[in-house]
Amino acid sequence: MRFITAGESHGPRLTAIIEGLPAGMPLSVEDINIELSQRQKGYGRGRRMQIEKDQVEITAGVRHGYTLGSPVALTIENHDWKHWTKIMAIDSLAEDEAEIKRRITRPRPGHADLVGGIKYGHRDMRNVLERSSARETAIRVAVGAVAKKILSLLNIEVASRVIEIGGVRAEDFKYQNLAALKAVTEDSPVRCSDKAAETGMMEAIDEAKKKGDSIGGVVEVIVEGMPVGVGSYVHHDRKLDAKIANTMISINAFKGVEFGLGFEMARMPGSKVHDEIIWDEYKGFSRKTNRLGGFEGGMTTGMPIVVRGVMKPIPTLYKPLMSVDIESKATFSANIERSDSCAVPAASVVAEAVVSWELAAALTQQFDSDKFDKLRESIEKHKADALAF
Repeated sequence: MRFITAGESHGPRLTAIIEGLPAGMPLSVEDINIELSQRQKGYGRGRRMQIEKDQVEITAGVRHGYTLGSPVALTIENHDWKHWTKIMAIDSLAEDEAEIKRRITRPRPGHADLVGGIKYGHRDMRNVLERSSARETAIRVAVGAVAKKILSLLNIEVASRVIEIGGVRAEDFKYQNLAALKAVTEDSPVRCSDKAAETGMMEAIDEAKKKGDSIGGVVEVIVEGMPVGVGSYVHHDRKLDAKIANTMISINAFKGVEFGLGFEMARMPGSKVHDEIIWDEYKGFSRKTNRLGGFEGGMTTGMPIVVRGVMKPIPTLYKPLMSVDIESKATFSANIERSDSCAVPAASVVAEAVVSWELAAALTQQFDSDKFDKLRESIEKHKADALAF
């Protein structure tokens, strides 16, 4: 499977084309819209979330509620487009003095503005910031929702939670299953499973907003039900944990990824890091612990996948940092676009989506996947073979 997205932050719509979905898989707009609504929630979000009520439209690849095997097209309308029709017009417009004055020539620190302008030769930073905006994650969540549908039909469950915001860290949460974890996090304004930490996180967000500042945090994605041996050790670009690390770091403002114990392993002896192997006649091979987060040698172990991402504070500040005008070379306060003081809760939803995509793509690549029934049948046979190994 593969996909590509298109669209600007204040353009008319966001678009995605998904290729390689199995035929005969049930799929509806409701499957996708529920994930889009989760992305728009979260304490610390800005006014954009009050403007955009994201709803997907499926325009190709699905008929009577089932995928056809042909490319699936998804679109999300940008309701704020009506206020930007002249600024973001597709057709050329005669430039007047007012429009020239609206050009953005002051790149914002921490954004793609300056580097993108240099790379593509843009003298108006609007041409960079519109596409580099985190608004693009809305359509990636839609794509991820399609992947989550595949996983759920294969009895693979995905959940996420926020474990740190602004230095406030949640205690470990003991949950019976991912459904129980979801029930707690989806009821939390910051998607946190620790009520005491939730209060501290919200206070930290309020304090940052009061100061015109922003704060980041850490999100965790947990996946249960993945069969053993998905991915490969034979080539670097077939290692599934590497693909997940790549897709996590592609999320706007993400600067670090870890699996299992992650960076803590650097301070531990090997005897406290690696997972001992056990066997019984009912479960086959498994591990006593899951310190490696569900991966060995770039392949799934059958244990829960546990991956975390570090999100830096959003660089658009209402107390802006200093920058330099690319035309005059004079020093100025950086331009302010609408922004959030904290988007970590929403980022956990995006992380769920991108991880789900990589897992679903890996399954369709490794197993017979032209038809959904064949995909399910192939995976069940693989599981039986692994149990009998």
